[in-house]
Amino acid sequence: MQGEVLVAFHFRFAGGLALVLAAAPAITAPAPVFSPASIEANVTYLADDLLEGRETGTRGHEIAARYVAAQFASYGLQPGGKDGSWFQRVTLQEARLTDNVPARVTIAGAGKSQSWANATDVILGPSQLHPVTNIEAPVVFVGFGLDAPAQGFDDYAGLDVRGKIVAVLSSIPKGPPDEIWAHLATQTGKMAAARGAIGMVSIPTIESEALRPWAKSLPYAKRPRLTWLQPDGKPFVSAPGILGGASLNAVSAAALFAGAPVSLAAVQAEADKVDAKGFGGRPKGFALATTVHIEASSATRQITSPNVIGRITGSDPKLRDEYVVLMGHLDHLGIRPEREGDKIYNGALDNAAGTAMLLEVARAFGKDAKKPKRSLLFVASTAEEKGLLGAEGFANDPSVPIGSIVSVVDLDQPMLLYDFTDVIAFGGDHSTMGAVIAKAAAQAGVKVAVDPMPAQTIFVRSDHYTFVKRGVPAVMLATGYGNGGEAAWTKFLSTNYHQPSDDLSQPINWAAGAKFAKVNYLVARDIANAPERPRWYAGDYFGATFAPDAPTAKRP
Repeated sequence: MQGEVLVAFHFRFAGGLALVLAAAPAITAPAPVFSPASIEANVTYLADDLLEGRETGTRGHEIAARYVAAQFASYGLQPGGKDGSWFQRVTLQEARLTDNVPARVTIAGAGKSQSWANATDVILGPSQLHPVTNIEAPVVFVGFGLDAPAQGFDDYAGLDVRGKIVAVLSSIPKGPPDEIWAHLATQTGKMAAARGAIGMVSIPTIESEALRPWAKSLPYAKRPRLTWLQPDGKPFVSAPGILGGASLNAVSAAALFAGAPVSLAAVQAEADKVDAKGFGGRPKGFALATTVHIEASSATRQITSPNVIGRITGSDPKLRDEYVVLMGHLDHLGIRPEREGDKIYNGALDNAAGTAMLLEVARAFGKDAKKPKRSLLFVASTAEEKGLLGAEGFANDPSVPIGSIVSVVDLDQPMLLYDFTDVIAFGGDHSTMGAVIAKAAAQAGVKVAVDPMPAQTIFVRSDHYTFVKRGVPAVMLATGYGNGGEAAWTKFLSTNYHQPSDDLSQPINWAAGAKFAKVNYLVARDIANAPERPRWYAGDYFGATFAPDAPTAKRP
């Protein structure tokens, strides 16, 4: 799983749920038997040290991809790639900082000038577009940098940032988690560029400093960054008009606010306030008295890494040209030579376990004598940990028309450390997929729970979200907090998440894996056999934003 922000959702199935379920076709065929031993075998192989953490672009990931393809073939699936192959080679561009121009940030103003090298009190990233970064401009503080008046955010009101560098608070406003806010937080660079800014620096809030201390970010300061190549061969950059950027800590941010009409401390205190309704403050923007000079040099290289795609053709002549996509990312974090002790990030739960779910569901469908009405695509994606890049590669050059994909179910980091009694459908309240999942879960003897960890912003952090942005209803399924789940999730996220300890030494419950595979099988089968494809709910922000012309359903 990739990234961090703040968000929440609530399921509303009462009343209208019965009508939705009544319209679904009766499925008389029993679910197949799901094998704990099969799941254990697949996780054991994929999380072995010999695969060296399955990092994108490495030999270990390539071996894992070939293993998945071989398993698909043994289950009777057909290659699902565009060229008739099991593999979709995704071309990526890697950018890294070089020593040609030392990466540094200089802040000048109030009769003083200070410089910081990368990985000290500032962090710079490489450029995907320019070998040399050299921008210098006055700075304008723009609050949280959100330019979305329709959603109540107008941080650029009265500010002229053309040709300037904007300083943005490095989070979203405090308050009840909201998925729309989480989405908007990913768009601040585009918003700044649309206003004419040429650079961006992020400054910490009190909350962001507490959640992610600067010391935790420093190990990532010099690592290369990846992006995907567009059909024209150019690297994708969400805001190409932003020519340079940096993250500042409390020390460098204080220098940025030297001579300002409002101090950094006052701005942070305002952002940290919470009113009676639980909403945080939104500091107003203003011009700062300083200039920022950002310098760096970058080198790029192209690499390729495969998505693995298997297909089961549907049985209905009218519906077989529509597809239900099940996916899970195959990559993890590889090897970190600089670490003491264990250096291999095996990713047993994140996401060898999700891939094992994908394989087990594929095995079950492959053995079914009667195939579902719609066709199925099983996608083991690459580069999720690098920014959902394999999913981007598939969504932008799919092996089937994007409009023929009726829904996406993402299997990422199932917590198989306890006998779960509920599941979470991240994104399930935005479309009729939520009702389908509730029905399928009930068939498996489990419930659907309200998102118990909204602050983790799961909805915008995994591969399914790539398809949401193309207008496709999508969810990510995970095991819930019931029957010991909260303790398991809390311990994993605080101790083993993105650490070498996410390995096979954990007490993985393979029977829980078989039960979770059954839930996912039933979800996919019900969607594939339904008379109508899933629909966004009328008035839903994501449906209206990304699929404005698609038919909608009334929200229960």
